[in-house]
Amino acid sequence: MTTRTSLTIVLAAGEGTRMRSSLPKVLHPVAGRPLLAHVLAAAPHGEGDKLAVVVGPDHQAVADETSRLRPDAETYVQAERLGTAHAVLAAKDAIARGADDLLIAFGDTPLISSETFARLREPLRNGSALVVLGFRAVDPTGYGRLVVEAGQLAAIREQADAGPAELAITLCNAGVMAIDGRIALEVLEQIDNANKKGEYYLTDAVGIVRKLGLTASVIETDEDEVRGINTKAQLAEAEAVMQTRLRQAAMAAGVTLISPETIHLAADTTFGKDVTIEPFVVIGPGVSIGDGAVVHSFSHIVETSLGKKTSIGPYARLRPGTSLGDGAKIGNFVETKAAQIDAGAKVNHLTYIGDAHIGAGANIGAGTITCNYDGYNKHRTEIGAGAFVGSNSSLVAPITIGVGAYIGSGSVITRNVPDDALAVERNDLSVREGWAKRFREAKARVKKPKES
Repeated sequence: MTTRTSLTIVLAAGEGTRMRSSLPKVLHPVAGRPLLAHVLAAAPHGEGDKLAVVVGPDHQAVADETSRLRPDAETYVQAERLGTAHAVLAAKDAIARGADDLLIAFGDTPLISSETFARLREPLRNGSALVVLGFRAVDPTGYGRLVVEAGQLAAIREQADAGPAELAITLCNAGVMAIDGRIALEVLEQIDNANKKGEYYLTDAVGIVRKLGLTASVIETDEDEVRGINTKAQLAEAEAVMQTRLRQAAMAAGVTLISPETIHLAADTTFGKDVTIEPFVVIGPGVSIGDGAVVHSFSHIVETSLGKKTSIGPYARLRPGTSLGDGAKIGNFVETKAAQIDAGAKVNHLTYIGDAHIGAGANIGAGTITCNYDGYNKHRTEIGAGAFVGSNSSLVAPITIGVGAYIGSGSVITRNVPDDALAVERNDLSVREGWAKRFREAKARVKKPKES
């Protein structure tokens, strides 16, 4: 079978003023990834497939993010906002270059899947000239209705124009569309703005295709998949749907989520075998978790790599740039940042490890701090394999603690420590017999009575 090429046009020009945010609507995140990123990831990107993204004139941030996410994408600007068909034709140059299939999607529908894009193209392969994605709405109010006659799409009727029988239809227009690439430009250029708003509506393409004596079809998906985001409430609803999907996929792959509804995952989280995640864990973007790892409750992990059989938390915070070797342990109330912690190393309690490398099998005692910031620059701490750092120690970077070295508890270490050496940096203990009693008696003599 000959491979069909596609051009996907993603409309990302929506203002999203109801989001009440200076951030462009399509850059708001769901599962740690911008709305637009989800759509671009789902869009076809095989050999011969092309991508175009249409943005508003004041949305350079969207164009920049598009280039970062899909370097193969072309970006076009819709200078005036004159409707969906007008937005699609902003990418006229891309359409004119030709493709077997033209797909049109929206940058604010993050739940759409690559499988749905593939299904949308199937009727084109079987002779349809245009395919519309529809869904059965629980409450169809406000949606355009898909009028189907004899198994073919006859029209898309907006609610304001629908009669009583059409208003009873629950099959609604999701806005996503596929057009035979051979006629796509001809169809789009025939759409006019003879309507109350003076705009060019993509939905008019159905009538044009029918006038050409060609077939228009509908495929259906569930309502969740085509949720558009226009408000923060809708953003939260999409997040909830996405989290349910991610949790179900993780458990289907063998991950143990002890209390799934309390666990937050990112779209790019990857798991090995026999991973266990306890309740109330937040996993942000860029996290990979190796075989047999356990993440205990109330831990927060972002941009981190966890090796096999690692143990995290409870109440641990792993910040960007953290990497744990096999069998490493991060205990309760430990924070790490830009830290490489090698196999078998332990950082068990109440500790901050930042801009540091901890060698294999090292033990970091409770209350230890790598003092990495001098108010102007960050500095590195190197702790050798098998080193032991006693509790409540401060390691003032830049500093190196040698292989097998031992740091006495309560030390403030400001100079490098050689391999296998003991370093203790404390003031001598001073004891003054009876001082505490004399202090209390003196204070009692001058203490003011409490006001009534």
